Amino acid sequence: MKSLFKSLYRKRRKNESLIKYLMWIVHLWLGLLSSSVVFVMCITGCLYAFKNQIIDLYNKDMVYITAGSQVSQTPDQIQTGLLKNGKELTGLLIPDSKNRSYVVSYRENQLDKSSYYNQYTGKILGQAETGANQFFEVVLDIHRNLMMGNAGRQIVGASVLIFCLLLISGLILWLPKKLKFLKQGLTVKLKAKFQRVNYDLHNTLGFYTFLMLFFIAVTGLYVTYPWVKNGLIVSLGGSSIDRIAEEKSGDDPFGGLLKDMLQKQDEKKNLKNTASASIDKILELSNKQLPYTAVTSIELPNKENPRYVVIKTNTQNFLGMMLPDEITFDKTGVFKTKELFSDKPLNKQFTALAKPLHTGEIMGLPSVILYFIVSLIGCSLPVTGFLIWWHRFKKGSGKMGAGS
Repeated sequence: MKSLFKSLYRKRRKNESLIKYLMWIVHLWLGLLSSSVVFVMCITGCLYAFKNQIIDLYNKDMVYITAGSQVSQTPDQIQTGLLKNGKELTGLLIPDSKNRSYVVSYRENQLDKSSYYNQYTGKILGQAETGANQFFEVVLDIHRNLMMGNAGRQIVGASVLIFCLLLISGLILWLPKKLKFLKQGLTVKLKAKFQRVNYDLHNTLGFYTFLMLFFIAVTGLYVTYPWVKNGLIVSLGGSSIDRIAEEKSGDDPFGGLLKDMLQKQDEKKNLKNTASASIDKILELSNKQLPYTAVTSIELPNKENPRYVVIKTNTQNFLGMMLPDEITFDKTGVFKTKELFSDKPLNKQFTALAKPLHTGEIMGLPSVILYFIVSLIGCSLPVTGFLIWWHRFKKGSGKMGAGS
């Protein structure tokens, strides 16, 4: 017991600042307390990073097709073909690659379904296999709450919060006293003994991934804790929910939403017996408003929303990030709204991208690979940190055994 206590505490060293000494204590205790949960979060994050790619691979016979010299069917032709087979088209996802199949959403026998569709042959290829999806649902459940419901969610939230403190305290501990020691903190001596290599891996890899891991952790807290969400929104120029409630009364905060709802109700009533514009026409109009090639989703008018909704994923920016632009038309094809991602205030941009920023999907495969590597390093930090402590503990036990 005495050796355990000795491994968790040491006296302040000569010329060691009080801040660094306290950071050492905090880093050690909080690290041991949260290491197992942090490891689980990072390993499940590694797995979840490749969700879309693995699901596509799992369904490769339906996802990837050969274009050849064939001409792709138009959305109107797809709608007509489905209707002949008793399927009412409700939505369409058009990829930006000719060698990927469309995804059609339709209503059949009062049930909503979604299937891969060969746009060249007019053949429904089938629905996505559920095996991969079920696997990632389990991974996500573990990542969010350790499969323990709300109690697990709180444990995960507290552990991620501790992880943020560990990253900050680790950075403070890493900072060299003098500039000449900087190289030592940026390299790993692979030819040294195991304990030295392990120590260098913990310090050096922790430093290199600090910003990314901290960002991933904070975006995770954004989902878990309302106070973190409010804090981030306010820091990005928005207003917190509490402040909006205090400063505005009645329906003022929801004035725009209420107006939009009333307009849609009028459209349902006035255009009830009016023929719908063709999907081809809607796609043509949207391409004039958003003149670039991109993954495009089209949602047809329905009972809840009487408008066509077209969303194009814009990647024409410096980093190639996938940013959604949205445009809507009424049932007859009259332009209604246009919402460009670039026109949104910073706080709303962050809100819209919180999930892909957290998972690494924001720039497609390159960012997914980057997030995977960073998450893998995140997995290693609790392990290398524990081994540093374990060596200290065993060393203390050995000395006590020799003394007795």
